Amino acid sequence: MPNPLHDALFAPHETRDRPFLLGPNGSETLSFRQFTEMAGRFAAALRTEGLKPGDRLAMQAGKSPETLALYAACIRAGIVFLPLNTGYTATEVAYFLTDAEARLMIADPGRLPALAKIAGTTRLRTMDDLAAAARDLPMAPVEPRTATDLAALLYTSGTTGRSKGAMLSHDNLLSNARTLTEHWRFTSDDVLIHALPVFHTHGLFVATNICLLAGSAMIFLPKFDLDQVIGALPRATTMMGVPTFYTRLLSDDRLTREACAAMRLFVSGSAPLLAETHAAFEARTGHAILERYGMTETNMNTSNTYDGARKPGTVGPPLPGVALRITDPETGADLPAGETGMIEVRGPNVFQGYWRMPEKTAEELRPDGFFLTGDLGFVGPDGYVRIVGRAKDLIISGGLNIYPKEVEEVLDAAPGVLESTVIGVPHPDFGEGVLAVIVAQPGEDVDEGAVMTHAGAHLATFKQPKALIVMDELPRNTMGKVQKTALRERFAEAFGGA
Repeated sequence: MPNPLHDALFAPHETRDRPFLLGPNGSETLSFRQFTEMAGRFAAALRTEGLKPGDRLAMQAGKSPETLALYAACIRAGIVFLPLNTGYTATEVAYFLTDAEARLMIADPGRLPALAKIAGTTRLRTMDDLAAAARDLPMAPVEPRTATDLAALLYTSGTTGRSKGAMLSHDNLLSNARTLTEHWRFTSDDVLIHALPVFHTHGLFVATNICLLAGSAMIFLPKFDLDQVIGALPRATTMMGVPTFYTRLLSDDRLTREACAAMRLFVSGSAPLLAETHAAFEARTGHAILERYGMTETNMNTSNTYDGARKPGTVGPPLPGVALRITDPETGADLPAGETGMIEVRGPNVFQGYWRMPEKTAEELRPDGFFLTGDLGFVGPDGYVRIVGRAKDLIISGGLNIYPKEVEEVLDAAPGVLESTVIGVPHPDFGEGVLAVIVAQPGEDVDEGAVMTHAGAHLATFKQPKALIVMDELPRNTMGKVQKTALRERFAEAFGGA
């Protein structure tokens, strides 16, 4: 019986002894065969835990070959994979476990005491527990799955309301991997520098799935480390990153044309790449960064071309098989070419809807299959898409999504704070930085250190404000809504611009 993702990504490598995962110094960590064997034994261990096809497994563990093999194991066993940002606090994780009704959570040992308090009916295990249980087990049989069966559940959110679980099917992930592998010319001769996290679409479903489909090796780094990435360049052919990676590379004199002589492709995504960064990188290395555009709900939608122009400030034309239109955000009517409006996309990459949220699914996924991305943009006469902003107030800092309402609720509960608003403003390193504007309780002075300590106790590090500004009152319109646009304009240079 078929299992689309397993059959395409993992089955072809079960007897392949070529290197798959490499360490930072180029030494082999795992061959393709060893990786698929590990995944098969992990799948068997998950079966001994009582997990069945369709059950949800959550993971909050540091990046390693084992965490990647856990993803492969879930695909093999028909289990829905739920990766969680390693920066989430136990309080944040509690919602995901409850909403997804996760049967099992794999976590780093140091997280277990805090997670035990909120896990509820979800069983907790460490990666070491799983590896020990799997050590003497034969590889589990492959569970049959269909193209529309769920492979993963990734949580995303707007600026208000609770987080939404985006349901991604086998075909959603596989169709996108096939398109990108061809579009970006990946082959078994490629070696990818993988410094991205594997709890995010970019590192897991774009980078990893492409390499598995093409049979490419990966220099598998725990995180972005400037010395390790520069040291890996001569042994690699490709790299995928967020804009922060490229600004940090540019800060080092070792980034030269000679260092990049073996490279054929640099890809950037997850946040807007500044035109200045694009130009500086090409001048220094001779390589034009290829920028693309995607979302948790859709994987990749558009991409600058491999052989043609890679234009700064654009995300390229729609990918093959993806339909894109620009509509009036108020009426939903199609807009003429060149006019700015809501970006909507349709294709096999577009998700199945939001987990147990039919009303929200109906709001954002039209009956004709087009998904309302929430991004505003236009299509130029060259057919390239330009994104000019977001209809919602989502902040993307260092390639990670931050939802202002969540941060505001924490700040509003901090000592001495009457109310707050959170905005994203240009940041030279992270693309956008979180800036909090707060109003003190009447007759009180805000202790900014105490506010930041409070935020640190309740929010992952990447969500915490990079600066606080105290104002007498927040600017509002006649309806009482905070005018965030005015604040963004006023404090655009808070982090030195971009």
